[in-house]
Amino acid sequence: MQSLIGTGVALVTPFKKDFSLDVDALKRIVNYQIDNGIDYLVVLGTTAENATLSDEEKNEVIKTVINVNDGRLPLVLGVGGNNTHEVVQELKTRDLSAFDAILSVSPYYNKPTQEGIYQHFKAISEASPKPIILYNVPGRTSSNMLPDTVLRLANDFKNIVAIKEAAGDIVQAMNLIQNKPKDFLIISGDDMIALPMILAGGSGVISVIGEGFPKQFSEMVHLGLNKKVVEAYEIHYFIADSIDMIFEQGNPAGIKEVFSIMGLSENTVRLPLVNVDQNLSNQLRNFVDKVSNL
Repeated sequence: MQSLIGTGVALVTPFKKDFSLDVDALKRIVNYQIDNGIDYLVVLGTTAENATLSDEEKNEVIKTVINVNDGRLPLVLGVGGNNTHEVVQELKTRDLSAFDAILSVSPYYNKPTQEGIYQHFKAISEASPKPIILYNVPGRTSSNMLPDTVLRLANDFKNIVAIKEAAGDIVQAMNLIQNKPKDFLIISGDDMIALPMILAGGSGVISVIGEGFPKQFSEMVHLGLNKKVVEAYEIHYFIADSIDMIFEQGNPAGIKEVFSIMGLSENTVRLPLVNVDQNLSNQLRNFVDKVSNL
């Protein structure tokens, strides 16, 4: 899965001020990623505010991204949830022909055991016609997919090809990198430790900050993959403060504020999310100005 090495971005779903889907803004955002060095696009990941989207809106997002991308970059589709049967049914019925892989989050809220997590992804593996990227994000699911479970899945199912590891634990990430099957990819899901994970042997990142500053962030990732450590860390430390800022008051409220400042979309999020406050908006504006003056 060479197409999954490098910088992927978890696309937001832009809304108009009346909270309706903003298709034109989505087109601008997709082109902005493609024009500035991103390697692949993740559609309807958790950053897309999936929980607030209707099936009709999801279909419109998928159609829009496929059409605008026009085969230029690999596409990954988020297909996950805490109802295994529902996820399996979607995999069996949705047209996945335009996608290189699916990204599937570990079940949230239910807090399954490690065996439950294994059986969940076993069912997904058996249903999926596409390669699968596991997604471990215990800060949101309240359940950590342990390395032993990940490695068991990676060894048992050939179509489970990668994990987006977002536990924020570099030791856990290194455990995975050390013990993974040869071609299994460890992809960072945490922007702040993406570079250390890459330098330790990871294959890249699925990023949020990367879609705000794709040129700089993708350059950092590519430098890291080429083991150009000093140059990569110069960019990391330049971007680091903005990573904290965009997550300070919730995702994707922070990155949507960045897009609003850039004129790419409105900063609208759907409840229960709310916009960032004026103080954080000012800080983000200052950073955007700093980047534009480079």
